[in-house]
Amino acid sequence: MMNQSNRVAFRSKLTAVSSRPVNPGTRHSFTGIDKAMALHSVHVVFYYKKQLFTDFDLDPFRVCLSEALSLYPPVTGRIVRREVDGEWEVKCNDAGVRVVKATVATTLDEWLESADGAEEMLLTTWDDMPQGDDPSLWSPFKIQINEFEGGGVAIGVSCSHMQADPTCATLFIKSWAETHRREAVVHPPCFEESDSLLTRGLNTHSKNTKSSRAYYEAKSMAAQTPLVLKKMGTATFKFSDKAMKQSLLEIHQSCPVATPFDLLAALFWARIARLKHSESESKHSLSICVDFRKKLQLSYGHYGNALHFSLLSLPDVGVKEDLGDVAGAVHSHVSNQGEGEFWSAIDWFQSRKKEGGESGAPFRMYGPELTCMSMEHMIEFPGSTGNTPLMHTAVFDKEIRPVHVSYHVGNVEGEGLIMVMPSPEKGLARMVTVTLPEEELEQLCEDEAILNLNPTTILSGTRRA
Repeated sequence: MMNQSNRVAFRSKLTAVSSRPVNPGTRHSFTGIDKAMALHSVHVVFYYKKQLFTDFDLDPFRVCLSEALSLYPPVTGRIVRREVDGEWEVKCNDAGVRVVKATVATTLDEWLESADGAEEMLLTTWDDMPQGDDPSLWSPFKIQINEFEGGGVAIGVSCSHMQADPTCATLFIKSWAETHRREAVVHPPCFEESDSLLTRGLNTHSKNTKSSRAYYEAKSMAAQTPLVLKKMGTATFKFSDKAMKQSLLEIHQSCPVATPFDLLAALFWARIARLKHSESESKHSLSICVDFRKKLQLSYGHYGNALHFSLLSLPDVGVKEDLGDVAGAVHSHVSNQGEGEFWSAIDWFQSRKKEGGESGAPFRMYGPELTCMSMEHMIEFPGSTGNTPLMHTAVFDKEIRPVHVSYHVGNVEGEGLIMVMPSPEKGLARMVTVTLPEEELEQLCEDEAILNLNPTTILSGTRRA
């Protein structure tokens, strides 16, 4: 992997504040799922080929950012402990968002070809919440403006996963773009639903309580065992519409209902299983993460975490001859998840109260088992035109659309993370971002079964077209 971290130079920093003060005493409470995510962070980078800013300190972009921030009081607030029960919450006090400006000593195209995942993280300034100290001065959201040679720009946003999931962070930047265009914000944040998720119990929804509760209980117990930390690497694979259609056709006989997510989850699970385990190992497990906004009829602007993790175990994943069998198992697992299972998980998280009211400790949500996140729901967001995925609708004007959007989750440990997401290309094209121990990632980038789909590999420190 290339090490060119000196290409990113930090120039200045400032604090962006809301254009309208928040009502005094406003607080934002975290749900049980939010609190469990506290070990992780979310990082999103939007790449634009044209220059957006002239002088950010005086630029209209900063003015419209302040207007967008007025919709998001928790973003400009600070995380504090409640005096009553010691629980974390957001004190919405208009303290502002840290904004860092940086320059990148290369063109945007060269960066996408030569940077690796670790270097890309330099585009999203971040520091974890201080432990044991007063976090009231710590900004749980950060924005970084990165200007490339030749006029390209990348906007990086980072936040505590306790505050927001990838969809929520994406909507924040989209709201900023819509505010700049002087248009109505299509999916304004909804905070009332967090209160609903805090109080609505499972008993009124379903009697199916076993699978989700048992899985999360096992995950929380597994977190008590320290993992052997390995240096992780990240690479992104872009698969064309043509390649996806051909691959789905090849498994049609054994899995006629397979979706692009089913296919790619199965492919990467099988190939990574071959890297991690001997062929004699008979059982492999995959944690599958999906968004439940639509399933629970939440607003698309739901502020916070709307993610559900579940475990799929299969025999001989790494040696199966027919990829369609694995894709079929993934499809069945995801499509059969009902409202009751999601409420079961929500109920379990809300029940993790210690004596005195404080919630149980956060644990590794992304790990220790291999985890695969589906971002297919971003294609189905209402308000988009031409089935344009949500992340690619963050358009600051008609001619400045993101050419690439990257997602990372901080503090991924264990066997790694697979993220399957839409591509800027129309149709069935998809992107897969994989975080694995570095040695395994290097082997995966040379895997014949994956290369047979002719992917373009970016942000991996390699040059492969």
